[in-house]
Amino acid sequence: MPAAGDAFRWRVSVAHIDSSGPFSDFAGYSRNMVLLRGSGLTLKFAGGGNRELRRIGDSMQFDGALAAHCELLDGPCVDLNFMVSKAVQADACVVPLEGILTVPASPKTALIFSIEAPLWLDADAGEPLRLDPWDLAVVSDGTARFGRIPAAHLSAPSAVFFATISD
Repeated sequence: MPAAGDAFRWRVSVAHIDSSGPFSDFAGYSRNMVLLRGSGLTLKFAGGGNRELRRIGDSMQFDGALAAHCELLDGPCVDLNFMVSKAVQADACVVPLEGILTVPASPKTALIFSIEAPLWLDADAGEPLRLDPWDLAVVSDGTARFGRIPAAHLSAPSAVFFATISD
């Protein structure tokens, strides 16, 4: 259970980090962070060890029980946080999106979050829709396909945060 608030199975949020300081204790949870905006940060963990996010789309996973101090590298940052109870099976990663990705039908819930480019999403459950950067789609009970909407100013692959959660 988090130090303050109600227990949860999983949670996704976007956080604005305006100053260096300690991170909240989330014992019992696995944490995933992705840099969305800014020059980056370093997490310094009690007992040793540092982890850095320097480029948009950089990500890290760590135990929410680890005491961590955040040092901003050059000004404020914005990050995506995905926290999952250790009692829940989940996988999360940032993937480059060069073509079309398919999420096969399964008993898992899929989270799709575009970091920098608009996406189209076509799921069994409804009409195709557009996901703008930083929109989150939650897909369950069906197959889904998604891909990048072509844009003249984006020539490199787009980064997408993708997670699956077993319910």
